Amino acid sequence: MPGNTALVKGVGDDCAVLDLGLIDRQVLFKTDAVVGDIHFTKETPPAKVGRKALARPLSDIAAMAGTPVACLVTIGLPRGFEPEFVFKFYDGLNALAREFSIAVAGGETTQTKGEIFASVAVIGTIPKGRAISRAAAKPGDAIFVSGDLGGSISSKHLDFTPRVREATWLAENFPIHAMMDLSDGLASDLRHILHASRVGAEILSEGIPISRAAKLQARNESSAKPPLLAALTDGEDFELLFTVPSKEAVPVLDGWKKRFPGTKISCIGRITPEPGLRIRDKQ
Repeated sequence: MPGNTALVKGVGDDCAVLDLGLIDRQVLFKTDAVVGDIHFTKETPPAKVGRKALARPLSDIAAMAGTPVACLVTIGLPRGFEPEFVFKFYDGLNALAREFSIAVAGGETTQTKGEIFASVAVIGTIPKGRAISRAAAKPGDAIFVSGDLGGSISSKHLDFTPRVREATWLAENFPIHAMMDLSDGLASDLRHILHASRVGAEILSEGIPISRAAKLQARNESSAKPPLLAALTDGEDFELLFTVPSKEAVPVLDGWKKRFPGTKISCIGRITPEPGLRIRDKQ
């Protein structure tokens, strides 16, 4: 794809990184979209649709330890749409923007012949040279995830809070080697880090934090995935996945529990020099 001298990092990471000549900062640039009947349904409250539309790209800014600054919103509406949908959509989006001090700087409203969609582009900043990518995991690194995984379709995918504060704290206090957000599922997203870093991984099945929602679905729905499989493959968790040197594992755990006592963190395995992704159980 075309580039220029401003583009530091493009396709292949959570955000593009731009150098626009600022003295000590670089710019993160990310766009994401939500589409009706894919990311939400007709029954989804419009305020939650608006919140999710902004929360998705904010999760990517967090994945590179950036600070979000401003966003632009494009919304596509079918002929005969309900104006109340738009008002409530922006109620949800604006509430999240205020929570993270983000300027809603404008955007575009257009007509669509199909489902409602919204695309949000976010810019953020990062200290120069400090953007955390997917490509620097090293053999021996401990692998961590925040929160619980699986079953997010029940509600979490509409209500999650992007881990911006947590990622900033991690980057300021520890040598984070690689990081990304979990949007497609642990098994899929971890492979992105492994591929970019040219390493492998071994994860412990009992170390994977399975959500209560995934367990309830398995118990109550005959067609539901087993809880471990749900935690590995469901997606839409929007948690942090990151690696640190093994000597930092205990300090990360202890520091996180003091700084974010209401949010779980789990060490789920280690990076290996051999390629591939392996799961170990107690046997």
